[in-house]
Amino acid sequence: MAVNKYVSKTTNIGHNQQVVFDYLSNFENLGVYLNSGLLEKIAGKVPQLSISDFESDRDSCRFKVTGMGLAIIRIIDRDPYKTIKVQSEGGLPIGFTFWIQLMPASDFQTRMRLTLHADMNIMIKMMMGDRLEEGLNQLADTLAALPYK
Repeated sequence: MAVNKYVSKTTNIGHNQQVVFDYLSNFENLGVYLNSGLLEKIAGKVPQLSISDFESDRDSCRFKVTGMGLAIIRIIDRDPYKTIKVQSEGGLPIGFTFWIQLMPASDFQTRMRLTLHADMNIMIKMMMGDRLEEGLNQLADTLAALPYK
């Protein structure tokens, strides 16, 4: 298995850096959003992928992925208002570490970039490698559009 690095485009979020960090660094906030229809949208775009039984707390989330089993994603580090580091556990065929990097653009604007370090075998890389960067950019757009409070 080899570690491959993917970096998203930089997106702009119309909220203060602290507000964005506080929201994204608590998986309970994402759980409300995911359970309110985002999972169905994801499944509609990738019919062979089904995500169910999503649960979350402040530091982690878990869900079942059809054909892969239980996936667990855990926040392993928070650098206040700058970086959130997330790591996978469980039954996914790839292991990954994921960084959400936040940079101030102004008092009410935040720039965000996502970095994914994915540990996957050559077969999975051949099947998914090009789509991971596209998916990372879509995730950046989705996170930028969340209802930050």
